[in-house]
Amino acid sequence: MVGTRSGFVALAGRPNVGKSTLVNAIVGHKIAIVSDKPQTTRRAIRGVSTVDATQLVLVDLPGVQRPRDLLTGRMQRRVELELAESDAALFVLNGEEGVGPGDRFIAQLLAKSPVPVIIAVNKCDRLDHTRTAQALMDADALGVGAEIFPISARRGKGVGPLTERLGELMPEGPFLFPPEDTSDQSVSVMLAELVREQVLRRTFQEVPHAVEVVIEDIERPREDFTRVRALAWVETDSQKGILVGHRGTMIKAIGTAARKELERELGTKVHLDLSVRVRRGWRADDRLLDRLGIE
Repeated sequence: MVGTRSGFVALAGRPNVGKSTLVNAIVGHKIAIVSDKPQTTRRAIRGVSTVDATQLVLVDLPGVQRPRDLLTGRMQRRVELELAESDAALFVLNGEEGVGPGDRFIAQLLAKSPVPVIIAVNKCDRLDHTRTAQALMDADALGVGAEIFPISARRGKGVGPLTERLGELMPEGPFLFPPEDTSDQSVSVMLAELVREQVLRRTFQEVPHAVEVVIEDIERPREDFTRVRALAWVETDSQKGILVGHRGTMIKAIGTAARKELERELGTKVHLDLSVRVRRGWRADDRLLDRLGIE
């Protein structure tokens, strides 16, 4: 297509700064699940935003952190690879919390990147003018990023100008995805993530980190009805007990909420069969992580 621009934008930031919410806001569709738990984003999720003659492929990276195990080590390698292959980097900060050691660690990583870096200071809707000005000065002091945008991903404030500027940084060339696409995720991965999102919202301590959801089967016997069989993996019997809950109350609540999300995504009525299985040490199993697409 003549006169078009397209390219990849890697979103970097500490866990829980709002990267997934920002991707969803730019794309205009729920691409990445949202939670206040660390490790919510485990894969490099791509959201596609096509507006007029510009297409942004937004790569929602796992929250940058120092690796602690095989799972987080893979997540960190994926961050570094995606940054190297992108056309621009978007460094997302939490304006409400301020700049911390984790942000400075990421700034050092981005300083080595050959691509332009834009900084988005998120959650400015929760700050007054004085605190917003301080957050912007602290972001500037990191020494990376030629431009800084105050935004609220949740409310959409400032997202338009940020998106427009990112589009200007993209190289000229044909679209990388059909204009109607909003993500490169498979249906099964998207549905599994929607189920995991509901687990994250209802569990605490070690359980959220130890849970992975896989879709074992999707069947659509009618155009307006879908059967989904999902399996939630945990690493210990005690975690399974928490996830199931007393007389099955927890897994029932998770299943009910997840079904509504699946219906919204699929546009049909959904019967969700959700069960829990113990798979010890799955986060340290190379072959299993390969199968899950956590590279």
